[in-house]
Order: sequence, then structure tokens, then C-alpha cells
Amino acid sequence: MNYNNAQFFTSYGSFRQIPPTDRTEIAFSGRSNVGKSSLINKIFNRKSLARVSAVPGKTATINFYSLENLYFVDLPGYGYAKVSKSEKERWGSLIEGYLNDDRDLALVFQLIDFRHPPTADDIMMVNFLIDSGIPFVVILTKADKLSKKQREERRASLLTELPCAEDITIIEFSAQTGEGRDEIRSIIEEISESE
Repeated sequence: MNYNNAQFFTSYGSFRQIPPTDRTEIAFSGRSNVGKSSLINKIFNRKSLARVSAVPGKTATINFYSLENLYFVDLPGYGYAKVSKSEKERWGSLIEGYLNDDRDLALVFQLIDFRHPPTADDIMMVNFLIDSGIPFVVILTKADKLSKKQREERRASLLTELPCAEDITIIEFSAQTGEGRDEIRSIIEEISESE
């Protein structure tokens, strides 16, 4: 799989605009500013395939990227406090509409900031994925920002903080060092080959 061939395909601001799926999809979910765009750029060896913003809540659309037989779907970040209630509701209906739709969704990469306990929204999302039977992998972002000791402490805490933590595939990731990228890519390749 040549990751350099990934391309921005299209984006949608409301769920009604999204056409039925015509190929397998892998989605990226997580709270605002957790590092979804940075992860996407790292996977595809690109500086700015996905626009990275210092301002949380910038991705207000569902963005589709295409590579070979897959779509990669960047969902809007959730849980950002400084947007209007109506905007939050729009994002919520976009994310929920997408995840509840009858799509060929093979996997969700659920991103959580490794440095902090999962937020209430993160827990809600993980529970939703479990209850819906949607396969997912948790990606712990910003791993390079923690010392070895801090990582060990966060790992131990996650076992009690995350529902069903011992049954979930968890990958530690750093957009800076590339740690975790190969593991993520091998999951993507497995999905691509099974199609």
C-alpha cells in the first residue's frame, strides 16, 4: 500500500449530504485537539493532507480521504466547550448520524490524549462503540510528552478508567517520533487486504 497516494476526497457539513458508502471505511474519532489531523498526516507521510490547527474545534465537517480501496473518515472533534450549542448539536448529529448509518465501517481509531484520564465524552464514545458492536482500536496520542514513569502510571490508571480496557487493542502514538505508526499501518493493511 503506497501511503503517499492518499488524497483528500471530499467533506460534508451535514449528515444528509453524505452519499451511501461505496467502499470500506476507517474512521478517526476523538475530542477536539487530540491529534486526529496529526495522526492522519503521519500515517500518510504528509505534512498537510489533513489540516492541523492549534485552535480546538476547527474540524467542523466530516472529511473523507481516499487510498486504494478504502476511505479514511476524519470525524469532527467532540467536547470542545467554546462553540455554540447549535454548533455542538450539529457536530453531534454528524458524528452520530455517520456512526449509526449503514456504512461499510471496518474500524474506528478512537483517539485519547495519553497525558490525561479519558474525558466523560471519551468514555461515552468508547461505550457507544462497544454497545454498537463497532470494531475499534484506542490510540493514545502525544506519547512523546510523557516520561517512562508517567507512561507506566497512565497505563495502570487506564485499566480502571476505560471500560473493558483489558479487552481493547491500545496503541501508544506520537506524531513527533512516529511511534505506533507501523502498528496502525499494519491494521490498515490487514483491513485493505481483506476487502
